[in-house]
Amino acid sequence: MTSLIRRVPLAVIVLAQLCGTSLWFSVNGVGLSLSRDLGFTEADLGRLTLTVQAGFIAGTLFIATTGLADRFRASHIFAASCLAGALANAGFVLAADQMPLAVTLRLLTGLCLAGIYPLGMKLVIGWVPRHTGAALAWLVGMLTLGTALPHLLRGSTLGLPWEWPLLGASLLALLGGALILALGDGPHLPPYSGRTRLLDGLAALRERRFRAVAGGYFGHCWELYALWTLAPFLVAREVTRLDATEAWIPWLSFSVIALGLAGCVGGGSLSRRFGSLWVARRALAASGLICLAYPLMTWLPPGLLLSLLALWGLTVIADSPQFSALAAASAPRERVGATLAVMNAVGFALTIPAISLTTALWEVQGVWVLWWLLPGPILGLWVLRPLSIRDPASQGSTP
Repeated sequence: MTSLIRRVPLAVIVLAQLCGTSLWFSVNGVGLSLSRDLGFTEADLGRLTLTVQAGFIAGTLFIATTGLADRFRASHIFAASCLAGALANAGFVLAADQMPLAVTLRLLTGLCLAGIYPLGMKLVIGWVPRHTGAALAWLVGMLTLGTALPHLLRGSTLGLPWEWPLLGASLLALLGGALILALGDGPHLPPYSGRTRLLDGLAALRERRFRAVAGGYFGHCWELYALWTLAPFLVAREVTRLDATEAWIPWLSFSVIALGLAGCVGGGSLSRRFGSLWVARRALAASGLICLAYPLMTWLPPGLLLSLLALWGLTVIADSPQFSALAAASAPRERVGATLAVMNAVGFALTIPAISLTTALWEVQGVWVLWWLLPGPILGLWVLRPLSIRDPASQGSTP
């Protein structure tokens, strides 16, 4: 069985990533049910999302500064994180009506995700060292699908208690951990070479190329998770205008976010021909243009606005794997795990004010809150200006 799994390592890693990251937005997937049954407001749901992000940031910094990212077997960290995350997510079912305990459990879930997402990237680099941009596109695509999966679970369990989708996400996380444990680590990364400090993860910032790539990634993060958090609100607005049943909301929310899988895979395919930088710039520009245009087009028929939202979901994540590939190509090879973990931590720290601001202002400003996301793509494109497509590191592949 193990030998069979190791014949298709990328498929196993991306499937495990899908299962593990279903924990990320599991509560958002049942947000409407929580609002109806427990009286949660948009601000409450935003607070729970922010807590996951904060846990993820703390977790990534912890594994970077302690050396976990490069010192221990990535497969063991991934599997242990899936187990702990599944337990914390399932615990939310028992504590949802006790906000302090519910927030604590979501914080723990975020901590566990720090052992899933960055370590998943390291596993890809260890097993598939060539064409990293295309390989990471599948990984981030599965992160996107995993983010959307709670909405699918909610849509497929309508009429059943909201606890079912949460428990389903925990079961998927256990499956993901088991798959990675059977796969093990890849043969293409150097062994750990000593104690790791936070400065080791920041060492790549001395490189001009890495600073530009990191800046583009940070701008992308400001926009991405706030949009994913707002997606059910934006979909619900158009479903109401259509006089359609509320049952459409989770299905359409899933579709909007899940289309990012196609964006990631399509961008990964293009990166093999044009390079990761070429794809990252165009995806970031496209999502920024939609962010600018969307609030100005609310007079359009609901069907057209849902189509525009779907296009946004397709483009908003397509640049993410390319930024990761570019960062991996520019980072010190012996510290690639710590470098990616620190970059993730800083990028996800930026999602906290973006999510907090937009969810807090939604009831007051409606769709106009989307313009608060515009600084992300604008500044991201600006810092990428010095990079050249002809630079070998812009191809996003590792030796």
